[in-house]
Amino acid sequence: MTTIQFILLILVAAVAGMGSVLDEAQFHRPLVACTLVGLVLGDITTGIILGGTLEMLALGWMNVGAAMAPDAALASVVSAILVIVGHQSIGAGIAIAVPLAAAGQVLTIFVRTITVFFQHLADKFALEGNGFGIEMCHLGGLLLQAIRVAVPAALVAAIAGTDTVNAMLASIPEVITRGLQVAGGFIVVVGYAMVINMMNAKSLMPFFFLGFLVAVFTNVNLIGFGAIGLIAAYFHVKGLQRDIAIEEAAKTGGPGAAGGTGLDDIDDSDLM
Repeated sequence: MTTIQFILLILVAAVAGMGSVLDEAQFHRPLVACTLVGLVLGDITTGIILGGTLEMLALGWMNVGAAMAPDAALASVVSAILVIVGHQSIGAGIAIAVPLAAAGQVLTIFVRTITVFFQHLADKFALEGNGFGIEMCHLGGLLLQAIRVAVPAALVAAIAGTDTVNAMLASIPEVITRGLQVAGGFIVVVGYAMVINMMNAKSLMPFFFLGFLVAVFTNVNLIGFGAIGLIAAYFHVKGLQRDIAIEEAAKTGGPGAAGGTGLDDIDDSDLM
């Protein structure tokens, strides 16, 4: 690993750490973070595959009130470094990512507890009318989140690929790595189930069952499923727009009210 790659890895880790609280750009998501790590290390294919696999695991991870979700940012960056630099398998990356996510969860709770100091300090600056001080408090909290991921990533990047690390990873019993891979598969299902339950859209359930039946009885690949999904989404949205238009027309008494259509307003002479 070159010095430039090492510096870029630290920057990617820092951005992923900040993304875990900013949320807008989603840099902390496994698919994005692992892909960026793969891009820096020159193996973007492995980064995308690992990121896509971990993304399915983290699909249902979300903060609910004060309950913190497992840390996807730390798990994604560190596991991607170990897999690519240490020449490990995707399964090993999943086995590494699961405990890392749990450890990162504890770490992010610790960091968020520290940032309470910045919140009280920002209140003080607000009373004084010090806008610059408030901005510095916000940046200080972001800096702690960046350090939270960047420091472990730097330590792992410095030792990844060494004989000690490779020997340590190889010494993990297969029953543990295999068990974590199987458990990861369960987590994928739970993640999808949590998302579907959160959506609570009964009108979309036929599409879910349709996709299940197509997957079972055909050999359609993911590209085909994506195309089918886009087409189904298009007609579903068009149907929603039509229903909304009919409801609005019914409220205003315009064309389409009470089940009528614009054709009702056409005079016979217009057809001559």
